[in-house]
Amino acid sequence: MRPHISINVSNIGESVAFYEKMFGVKPQKQTDTYAKFDLQKPALNFSMQTGPELSKVNHFGVEVDSEDSVRLWEDLFISRGLLTKPEEKTECCFALQDKVWVQDPDGNTWEFFYVHQQLMPENKSACSPSTTIFGKKCC
Repeated sequence: MRPHISINVSNIGESVAFYEKMFGVKPQKQTDTYAKFDLQKPALNFSMQTGPELSKVNHFGVEVDSEDSVRLWEDLFISRGLLTKPEEKTECCFALQDKVWVQDPDGNTWEFFYVHQQLMPENKSACSPSTTIFGKKCC
């Protein structure tokens, strides 16, 4: 099983260039108005198309299995020329996490994260409304 995500973008060429760097592969299919990445790691069927309105989501996330995996993704992003925003031992979404963020040309943010420990919802600081990355709230 793997999820499918489809987003509307403003420019296929710019978005494909970004996602080729992010995922490290070329799209399986591409036209002037559509592109599809058929990914194995992370397991994801990801497509985009130009549309009258951009997609609106808070952010996308990929949970990885270790702190080392977060560092690996961060190193890959940096080597591919993507701007990253790393966070270590941050309390967000009621969990203690390490993560690295990237942002596509249309402002969609992605976090690759590892959860060290789940935190109780009673701990109000675990999801601070003032915590933002690329101008978006973490939770």
